[in-house]
Amino acid sequence: MDMAWMVIAGDGLHNFSDGLAIGAAFSSTIAAGLSTSFAIFFHELPHELGDFAVLIKAGMSITQALTYNIICAGLAIIGTIIGLLIGEYTTNFKMWVLALTAGGFLYVALVDMLPGLIKISCDETDRWKFVIVQIGLLSGIAVMLVIALYEGSFQTMFE
Repeated sequence: MDMAWMVIAGDGLHNFSDGLAIGAAFSSTIAAGLSTSFAIFFHELPHELGDFAVLIKAGMSITQALTYNIICAGLAIIGTIIGLLIGEYTTNFKMWVLALTAGGFLYVALVDMLPGLIKISCDETDRWKFVIVQIGLLSGIAVMLVIALYEGSFQTMFE
């Protein structure tokens, strides 16, 4: 059960920092806020499912695991509110939070995902898995590219 509490503590802190990033991004521009929210959502979806599985495996009931996951998700909302409030009054905070968020995503991509992608690409027996992973990766890159290219259009759309 000790592992479950470590997962809950780490998830809560992680969700709070994600909320700070979303709040800081929205206090910058709506387009930045939407793209940050989009990226964090698709990052968090498998992450939360994995956390849920770890909590169940550690001995929690389904109700307990759901309750703690919802509480941890609430920390993202608190982080978003704090990020919005602080981001409105300071520019230095905004830049630091956005830089740390971008660095965190790069870290996850290079340390966690890249070795797995290399392992899949070297595996001769599972080519379909490689193709599916590449489609997902390229789709994510394409969506973020569209957001970056049309950020001005998104900004005017929400004004």
